[in-house]
Amino acid sequence: MDTKEMNFTLEDSNGISLWFPVNPSEVNIRRDKSFETITIIRGGELDVPQGVKVKEIAFSSFFPAVYDASYCKYKQLPDPQTAMNQLNTWMEGRDPLRLIITGTDVNVLVMLSAHNSSFKGGEPGDVYFDLIFRTWKDYKIRTLAERSGSSGGQTRPDVKPISATYQVQPGDSLWSIAKMKLGSGSRWRDLYEGNRTIIGDDPDLIVPGQELVMPV
Repeated sequence: MDTKEMNFTLEDSNGISLWFPVNPSEVNIRRDKSFETITIIRGGELDVPQGVKVKEIAFSSFFPAVYDASYCKYKQLPDPQTAMNQLNTWMEGRDPLRLIITGTDVNVLVMLSAHNSSFKGGEPGDVYFDLIFRTWKDYKIRTLAERSGSSGGQTRPDVKPISATYQVQPGDSLWSIAKMKLGSGSRWRDLYEGNRTIIGDDPDLIVPGQELVMPV
């Protein structure tokens, strides 16, 4: 395949694009299968297939400082350092890029995962680079309700704790019960107000055997 008939471009969601002026001599696409390795007692290791890993696309080329018709795709060349800075900005970002290689089936969303740059003696201004992309898949973080299949209109269970009760013993007072069960004798009034219908109008008149409900 004549690489001069191919175009290599990257574009982000904001419409910023980069057309590589010099086509790479080759493109490497790596596909791997994922395995989980488990150890079986007296049986050694066992690989359990888990699925296909994210695909990697890699190629190398350079940004020339001066146009040369023998290998450049177009005359209005980008400044090599500016182009490398744009690649670095994309690599640090979190949004996917679209990689298009015309003349092939490569038209995919990718993340720029690594890039290396270098300079060569005798070629002032030219910047050589190696790029590695990883294909990108959209994902959605589901809520716990979505994972369990529950609907938004479903009634939530009542998790309010059931109030404890206390049976009045001989010699008890509301103050002593509040001190023992609620942690402070000063809460006797809370105890009384919650059990007024049982105790009556006089908080000092509690009778052994009465079942009092402890306030929350």
